[in-house]
Order: sequence, then C-alpha cells, then structure tokens
Amino acid sequence: MKRKLLFISLFILIMLLVYGFWPLTSKQFEIVFDQEKITEKQNYLNSINPETDSKPNIVIIIADDLGKTDISLYGNPPIRTPNIDSIGLKGMTFTEGYITSPICAPSRAGMLTGRYQQRFGFEYQPHDRYPKNRVELFVYKNFIATGDWLVADQIEFPHFQDMMKNGMPPSEIMLSEILQKAGYRTGIVGKWHLGTGDHAIPINRGFDYQYGFYEAYSLYMADTSNPDIVNQRHKDFSDPFIWGKGRSGNCAIRRNHDIIEEEFYLTDRIAEEANAFIDRNDDKPFFLYVPFLAPHTPFQATKAYYDKLEHIEDRNKRVYNAMIWQLDDAVGSIINHLEEKGLMENTIVFFLSDNGGATYTQATDNAPLKGGKFTNFEGGLNVPFMVRWDGHVTERSSYSQPVISMDIFATALNVAAIDYDSERKLDGVSLLPVLSDSVKTPIHEKLCWRSGYNRAIRYGDWKLITDGLSGNHALYNVRTDKEEKRNLYADNAEMVELLQRLHAEWEAEMMDPKWPRVMDYRWWDGDEPFYFPL
Repeated sequence: MKRKLLFISLFILIMLLVYGFWPLTSKQFEIVFDQEKITEKQNYLNSINPETDSKPNIVIIIADDLGKTDISLYGNPPIRTPNIDSIGLKGMTFTEGYITSPICAPSRAGMLTGRYQQRFGFEYQPHDRYPKNRVELFVYKNFIATGDWLVADQIEFPHFQDMMKNGMPPSEIMLSEILQKAGYRTGIVGKWHLGTGDHAIPINRGFDYQYGFYEAYSLYMADTSNPDIVNQRHKDFSDPFIWGKGRSGNCAIRRNHDIIEEEFYLTDRIAEEANAFIDRNDDKPFFLYVPFLAPHTPFQATKAYYDKLEHIEDRNKRVYNAMIWQLDDAVGSIINHLEEKGLMENTIVFFLSDNGGATYTQATDNAPLKGGKFTNFEGGLNVPFMVRWDGHVTERSSYSQPVISMDIFATALNVAAIDYDSERKLDGVSLLPVLSDSVKTPIHEKLCWRSGYNRAIRYGDWKLITDGLSGNHALYNVRTDKEEKRNLYADNAEMVELLQRLHAEWEAEMMDPKWPRVMDYRWWDGDEPFYFPL
C-alpha cells in the first residue's frame, strides 16, 4: 500500500515538473457578439407598435425535469396531478410534445427564441467552471469517482471574460423582448439559467419584473435543518455541488437586481409571486413566464406533503412525488387565481417540462419511455405539453402529431398579432390552427437535435439517433415502437441514409457551439453505452 501511494505521489510530482501548471489553451473559444445582428434586432424591436388593447394575456408554466409519465394525464404515477392535468383536460393535450434539447438551458433557449438554439451557438449548458490546467484535468479524469458523469476530453476553455458571455447572446430576439416592446407587462418568476452576464439577465432581456435565481438550481428551503423539511441527498456527481452552493452566488434568490432572503418553500413562493404579478397587471395585457424548479434536485419536500405519501416505501421516490404533488398544487393556485379573476377567456396558458425526468436520481425512470434527461431517447425528449385557452380551445381535445417547444414562441406572436422579424429564420410554427381543431395533419416535416457528437432526427414515424463518441446508432419507428425496444438500424439502410441526409441539410444551417462542454454523461442501453455532452 505504501509503495502504491509513493508511486502515485511520484507520478503526480513528475506531472507537475514536466507540464503541471501549463494552462489549457483557450483561443478557440473567444466569444464575440455579432454587432450587426444586434443592430438588426434593435431596428426590428423599434418597429413594433405598442398597441395592446384587448390583446390576450400569455402565460408559460414550465416544470424542471418532470417526466411525461410523472403526471397522471399521461401515465399512472403513485400520485394524481389534477391541477396540471386540468390544463390539458380543459384545453388541448399534445401526445407527441418535444423539446429542443434533453437538458435545461439549451431547451429553454430554443423555447424562448422560437429557433433552434444551435443557430446561435447555445448548444451546451452555460458553464462558469472549467479545468484550470492539465493536472487538474488529469486528476478529475483518473482519480475522482464520477460514475457515469465523465470529465470530457477537453483541452480548450474560454477566457474568464468569455465565460461571462455564456448564455443568451444579445443578438437573439427573445419572446419577452418582443412582447415588452409591444406594450405587454412582462414578468419571470422562477429559474432563469440563460446566462448571468449583464447582457443576459432577465431584467435586461425584456422582463419588467423578476423573482427567482439565475443558476440551474437553488435550495427549495435555505434552512436545511428546518424540521418541516425532508432532505434527500444523492450519490451522483452533481449533487454535492448543488447542496454546497446552497443559496450563494447565482443560486441566490433575487427580486430584480436585489438579492433577498427567502424563508419559505420555493415552489409555494413562486406561485405566490406569480399570482401577485397577475394582481398588479390585470388591467393590461401581460406575459408571465413561470419556470418552476420542481422536481429538479436538490430533493427537498415539505413534511406536510411527505407525510401524505406513506404508501410509497422508497424514501427517495416519496420525496420526489411529494415535490411533484406540491408543484401540482402550486400550478393549481395560479390557474385558480386566473379563473377567480375572470381572465381565462383572455389568457392562453402553456404547460410543459424542459426535458424528461432525471433517471440518475433513481426516483423516476420515465417508463414506458426509454432513457431520460440528457438522452435523445423518448424519455429525454418527449415531454408533457398542453395548452388551455377557454372559449378558443376545445376541452379534452388532443393532437397526435409532433409539436415542439419552439412552437410556443410562434403561437404567442400569432395570439398577440405581432409579425416576426422577416430577416431571421423562425423554426417554430404557430399552433393556433391546431388549437382551433382545424388541422390534424403534421405541421413539421422533421425535428432535429444536436449536442456536439450526439445527433437525432424525427421524420414522420422514424427516429434516428447517432452517438459519435461511442459509435453507436439506433433507428426506431416511434409510432409502432414508442418504447424504442427494436433497433432497426441494421436492416433499413435506405431510411438511415435519408435521415442522415436530412439531418445534414439541417445542420448546414447551424453554427458551432459558442463554448465547450465540460462533462459527458453515459447512459446504458443494455450493454451499449450512449453518451451525451453537457
């Protein structure tokens, strides 16, 4: 044992002496904002007429890491979710609702711009921490147990000033910016995760009011010793970092520019702040974006909800479902508030999740769908998606063709009677013809995904997944095999070639990532690994 420790110590010493603190290169990822596009954007925004008389209110409610079958409208989970279900039951449910990425930030970037986020380089999560030198990279890759979270073989990283440019570039037009210019009162209540530089924070991106946090996560309850809270920690690589950050830095709760002390459970507070925003702005059209944190880690449930779930023996799953139950009641609070104020006939409400359930928590598996968050299987991409607009959308209606989160952007502009910038490509399609029940045919020829080496495409009933890191491929007919059990790749060369060509045509319009990945996540499909970059 002593000889082994001596050998390791000598090896590390040699590494330090040879090239130990030699920094990783960084020139490749100098982030430059496109000033010409920024000017074009401003000219477009200045052309919008701020006339809002009688225009409908727009509300987007988004859950975080909520699997499609975690709610009772789509599956048979251990709990019922009547309030979330009611949005679809009193409106339209999409059975084939997709997002643009199976991970938080890129997914939100696509939804709030109506464009594939690869068009503007938002391909990976925004990062403010990279390996500082080759020794640190070597140690993390070889001496720290990370499980299926693998430090990427990456030797480039942005300069510090460029890290602050990660996130939504100022050249992109966000839904909030358009609606604000059109005279809407705009508010975000909850999680941001689209950048922390001055150019990217909500209050500078079209929101009149913000309550929430910038980071991917925060504590639901700052006082983790509170006896009314049940904390559940996990063994995955990310969990200690999340608990360690607590409410510090970008995880702090903010009201506009000011950091505030929040004493109460975050899911409830998000609903209360959303309702207060509605009360302050009910005399004029408003846009309210409500990105809940639940049920993203860290797992913290209130004891009141936890105690109701004695029939769930697994503590981890019990905490998870308690968080979803409280989320459902919070969503119900917002819907009930709109109803009580008589606003539902003049308010379109969207509900969806930013990606599938996080299987690495072992609290959910997205069954019968395969995979989950991070993966391009249906469990990662196919999410709960529904719309309610009383008097405009038929109750208990449904649409079985693929739609995608980018369609919310186009639909919102259609609802508000605002023309989009003719100089830019819009990838989303307005759902209004679908919502009026006048269209049953497909509104998208194909849907595409890319994150570094991992690519996917759905075309008709066919879906192709290509993992360039492992070299594995998968082809499914997702109409007859939604569970993705039968890989048809080897027997359908012509279909594979067609899908590869269609994806390449789409990819030719995209740009390279603006910043590099940090991690690769490994997901096992039987004995075969599939990797997804973070």
